[in-house]
Amino acid sequence: MEAAQPIHDVAQLREVYHHPAQAAVDKVIGEIDPGVAAFLAASPFFVMSTASATGADASPRGGPPGFVRPLGRQHLAWGDLTGNNRLDSFSNLLERPDVGLLFLVPGIVETLRVNGEARLVQDDEVLDACSIDGRRPKTAVVVAVRECYMHCGAALRRSRLWDTSTWPAPEQAPSPGAILKAHLRTEQTPDEIEAGLQHYYDNYIWYPGGKDG
Repeated sequence: MEAAQPIHDVAQLREVYHHPAQAAVDKVIGEIDPGVAAFLAASPFFVMSTASATGADASPRGGPPGFVRPLGRQHLAWGDLTGNNRLDSFSNLLERPDVGLLFLVPGIVETLRVNGEARLVQDDEVLDACSIDGRRPKTAVVVAVRECYMHCGAALRRSRLWDTSTWPAPEQAPSPGAILKAHLRTEQTPDEIEAGLQHYYDNYIWYPGGKDG
């Protein structure tokens, strides 16, 4: 669909929106301060945004709270955990190191945003620092922090993400099996696909306190 009234530049955009409050500008810092470190220590989940010449990608990452580790005040790191081995985000980072991270803590509507430059490493010291339950990762991502700040909770308040009364009942939720059946154009039934997913999760995905994937 072609936009009927496209916006072409920032000046035109600012004609539509107010300028941000000064506090929204001043809150951006360039280091991991104690408050940021505490949020990272409580966060079990973040979304990583990367880009390449062919497009952009957003990838969810999860682990036990604090699996993303501050390395001093200018860097943070996490070890790669078992996934689908597509390596979309990692391939993007090798081409363009700029990365955006959005951290969540269950029950808290504010989020933490970190922007910086990422690199993939196999340094023994970093891999040791990112070990979980004695499991040493094969690779780690180290991010040099350029910008770091708390994001207001408007989106999570509107979505009522943490309000369990808004969660769909299992029979009302979208079916991953049905969606994948359409994606894959397979003869498998949705139930068979979901059984395969569960087998994969149970036997090949490492989780805290569980076996290696």
